[in-house]
This record gives sequence, C-alpha cells and structure tokens, in this order.
Amino acid sequence: MWRRITAQSFIPCQLHIRRSSTLSDINRFLSSLKTQGTNLKTLKQAHCSMIITGLHKDNLIVAKLIEACSNAGHLPYAYSVFTHQPFPNTYLHNTMIRALSLVDEPNAHSVAVLVYRKFWSLCPKPDTFTFPFALKIAVRLSDVWFGRQVHSQTVVSGFDSSVHVVTSLIQMYCSCEVLGDARKVFDEMPVRDVTVWNALLAGYGKVGEVDEARRLLEMMPCWVRNVVSWTCVISAYAKKGRASEAIEVFQRMVMEDVEPDEVTLLAALSACADLGSLELGERICSYVDHRGMKRGVSLNNALIDMYAKSGNITKALEVFERVDERNVVTWTTIITGLATHGLGGEALTMFNRMVKAGVQPNSVTFIAVLSACSHVGLVDLGKRLFTSMRSEYRIEPNIEHFGCLIDLLGRAGRLREAEEVSKTMPFEANAAIWGSLLAASNVHHDVELGERALNQLIKLEPNNSGNYMLLANLYADLGKWEESRMMRKMMKGIGVKKMAGESSIVVENRVYRFISGDFSHPHAVKIHELLQEIDLQIQSNEI
Repeated sequence: MWRRITAQSFIPCQLHIRRSSTLSDINRFLSSLKTQGTNLKTLKQAHCSMIITGLHKDNLIVAKLIEACSNAGHLPYAYSVFTHQPFPNTYLHNTMIRALSLVDEPNAHSVAVLVYRKFWSLCPKPDTFTFPFALKIAVRLSDVWFGRQVHSQTVVSGFDSSVHVVTSLIQMYCSCEVLGDARKVFDEMPVRDVTVWNALLAGYGKVGEVDEARRLLEMMPCWVRNVVSWTCVISAYAKKGRASEAIEVFQRMVMEDVEPDEVTLLAALSACADLGSLELGERICSYVDHRGMKRGVSLNNALIDMYAKSGNITKALEVFERVDERNVVTWTTIITGLATHGLGGEALTMFNRMVKAGVQPNSVTFIAVLSACSHVGLVDLGKRLFTSMRSEYRIEPNIEHFGCLIDLLGRAGRLREAEEVSKTMPFEANAAIWGSLLAASNVHHDVELGERALNQLIKLEPNNSGNYMLLANLYADLGKWEESRMMRKMMKGIGVKKMAGESSIVVENRVYRFISGDFSHPHAVKIHELLQEIDLQIQSNEI
C-alpha cells in the first residue's frame, strides 16, 4: 500500500500549467487542486503537469499536492509523492506527518513515526509545527515512550517553552494517562496562557480526576479563565455522575458573567437530567431563549432528555414535535424517555414513525425499543425486533441487547427461556444480566433460579446488599423464614451493609442531598424536628 510512484503511474494531464507560468498561474493551479482534485486520476494528472514543468522540485507546491491527495482520501499516493522528493524540507515533512496523523489507520501512524525519525537525518531544523504533529502520532498510538523522545527533542531544540508545543505535550501525557508528567510540564512553563491551562484541565477531566480539575480551576487567575475552562470542569463533573457539583460550577460561571456556549449548556442540562431537576433545567432553557442563542440539534436533544428524566414526558414530547431538524439521537432520546415512563406502546409507535421517516436506527435505539417491549409485555414483537437487528439493519447485538431480551423474557415469566439465552449468547453474563434473572425469580417465585443467580452475583459484586435482600425477601414471601434469616445473617457475617437511601431537593437553585442516617447537615436537628411535626400532622389528618 505504501509504495513509491513510478513513471508508469502518470497519466496524460488535463489539469496543467505551462513552463512559463507566472506566480498567479501557480496560485490558480494550487486552487484548482482544491476544487478539481477529488479523484486519483485528476491528482495524477496534476502531478504529471508538475513534473513536466519542473514544479515538482518546489517543496511548497508538492506539499499542497500531498495535502490535496490526503483530503481526497488518497493517502498512499500522497506518501508515494513524498518519498519521491529528493530534498524534502521541514514544511514538507510536517505536511506528511500531519496527513498521516489524521487517518484512523495504525499502519499510517507507524509510517508517520518513520517519517519523523527520517526528518532528523535529512533536515534537522524543526519548527513549532513539527512537534505538535509528532505528538499527535504518539496520542494516536498511545505510545508514551515515543512521546517522551519527542519531548526530549523539544528541549534540545529550544521549543520546550513554546505554547503550542507545551500544550501538545500536556495533551499527549494526559491522553496516555501519565498525569504526573503532564503536571510537571505545566509547572515548568514560565508563562502560561489560557490554552496551556485548559489543556491540563481537559486532561484531568478526561481521566476522571475531577477534584484535581476543580483545584486547578481555582488556581487560575480570574482574568485567564474563559468559557472553555469552566466547561472542562462542568463536563467532568457531569460525566463522573456528580451532577450537583456540575450545577454549582455552572451557576458560579454565570455569576462571574462568563457566557456559556452550547457545549457548556449541554453539560449543564445533562447534570439537570441526572438530578431530575426540572426547575434548574427550565431556567437554563429560559437563559438560552433570553440570550437569543440558537437551539441546535444537540441542544434540543439535551432538552428532550432533561424533561424526560425530570419526569415531564409531556414537555419532552412538546419539544420533540416542535423541532425542525431531528437526527437518530433525537428519535432515540424520545423513545427512551417514553419507555422509561412506562409508555411502551407510545415508544413503539414513535419507533415506527422513525422508520417511516427514513431514519436508520442505531444500537442505542434498539435498547430503548426492547425496553419498551419489556414494559408492555410484547414478548414476540421484542424477539422479532431483536432478530431484525442483524437481518434488516446489520447491527450486531451487544451484551446490553441480550440483557434487554433476557429482561423481556424474565418479566413475562419465561424464566427458563431467559436463562437459556444467558447461557447461549456470545458473551459472559455480567452482573446486570444475573441481577435481571434474580429480580425475575423474585417476582415469579422461582427459588432455584434465584439461588443460581445470587451465587453468580456474589462472585461479580459481593458487596451489593440489594442482591442478598432480593433473595431474602423471596424466601420470606414463600414462608421460608429460616432461609431468609440465614441470608441476612450471611450478609452480616461477610460485612455487607444495606445501602443507605438518598434523595435531593432544589432550593433557590441549590441542590441539597439527604442520606438516610446522615446528621452532617448543619441544620439536621431542625430538619428532623420539622419532619416529626409534619408526621404528627399527617397522622392527625390536619393536612
């Protein structure tokens, strides 16, 4: 695939320039590469014209040809052109390395390493673009050792204080999850601009080090922080499942008069959805409308998801019906929302609308549809849809789809069939699948299946108290009090504690969490006194 070009590969050219071309002629020629150079035949004609006129000796023009070949998807030919150049300069090497870094092909990335190493023997005069392109290859290959070699060369060449180079070094170390080295590069930077700060913030967020990201945000001078800085931390909290802290940082950002962009709003709405905080979500929606910000597809999808997860499926449907542009995520989000709210029939109707609209469902769509079938109890339809994934849509079912099918069969009482699917599927059953079988055995009073499921769950998640409680309750329902007592005793013996219940409320745009048995809140005594008073009033029918 990666070969040198030969004379036989040239084709008589139609796209050409004369030997006596002026600078404007050459510029027109380069522009024509962008408009006409979309197929290999045209590009070969252009290359042929360059050789005839002697322009193939100009590295700048050859670099433009390589860029055109790469953009048109003809990277092997671009590499052939590069290897045929007798005296490639820094710019040409940079162009080739960048082109190789942009494709998702490991072989191309390995070739890029060879090009970079050959560069040092031919023209060891790097610039501020050489190292970022090479470091991107290290990221693509997840090769921290190659990245460290590049790092050492930045120091030798005197580019270790360049903002572009330092930013790329931090991104490389973070991508390879070597955060200590990323922080060391950051700390050694004498003058840091916002790009350097944001690179480390994004790196901490990417690997889930949200507390470090928050501390770094607090360290940033207020005049340096921008919307990207805040968004990195908000997104990190949202992805980590710490929604209340994501909302807290978002509110502080708005108070400091930093206008959020669409990415920030998506992260904030995602946090509102996880919290089920309809009020906060609607305030963000009002903020968007008040600022006259355009609601793109992604923002509308986030709003639908927020309304659905916050309990207002009617509002979610209103937003869905009102939007002009819908993609597969839009349809999948509303189908998931309907299924989650127990509206299985409506979810399946929406799926039919989606198919008739010509939108191709994806693997996530089928998880929602199979869940809808499970809520409605349409076992045969669910099985047909599961089969259609391969036959009609060429989607290979993953373990989540098999889990949905097992849940569908289990809810319908077809426990033996559900267990058989778990045994014959091309995946090892995980805790979610065994948990589904355990729950089904509890509902349909199948002790044997419940015991088998729990034995597997003890291996997979030995500290999950809910699993033990399900089987203990099943024993109790069937009057097997001794077995139920022994199950609770076993929990106590191995140190498994029942998970405390948790709830949250929003007061004046601030989220307050309450955990059963937790008295750490500064007003815990007053809260409990008020709860007792409310309880007494309820008992006396005064409210």
